[in-house]
Amino acid sequence: MAPEVWLRGPVPGVPPLLQPVAHSLLQCREELRAGIAGLTPEQIWARPGGAASIGFHARHAAGSLDRLFTYARGEALSPAGVAALGAEAEPDVTPNCDAALIRAFDEAVERALRQLRTTAESTLTDARSVGRAHLPSTVVGLLFHAAEHALRHIGQLVTTAKVVERY
Repeated sequence: MAPEVWLRGPVPGVPPLLQPVAHSLLQCREELRAGIAGLTPEQIWARPGGAASIGFHARHAAGSLDRLFTYARGEALSPAGVAALGAEAEPDVTPNCDAALIRAFDEAVERALRQLRTTAESTLTDARSVGRAHLPSTVVGLLFHAAEHALRHIGQLVTTAKVVERY
């Protein structure tokens, strides 16, 4: 068994101060894949006890990465980005929904890694605003929160998967 991603060395091309963000996102990718593997569409979209579904957590983790990295670039969300937020909980019980969720998260992680590779450490404390209310943050605040937020949802995905596998 391989050590956790953060113990495998630096992610090529990612600035040293952003390595923890990259490591966290890559760990999320591995845990999402393992958490969804072998589940049926019904299990992926089940809401045990009213909890959010595995599918929601996967979509929200990918979508929030895109949104938070958009704010880190100093940009506003596009209409498509706003619409995607509203659709994250909509079930997709097609036979290959697991592969679609994995692919969407993988693509979000790859976009995030590309952005990390082009983020100059000298910009990390630059001010950024979040959402329609323009709440204050910084580049580094948004990037670290994106990684933490994704990891939180992947953790919930893994826990929910253990519940639905038992019932």
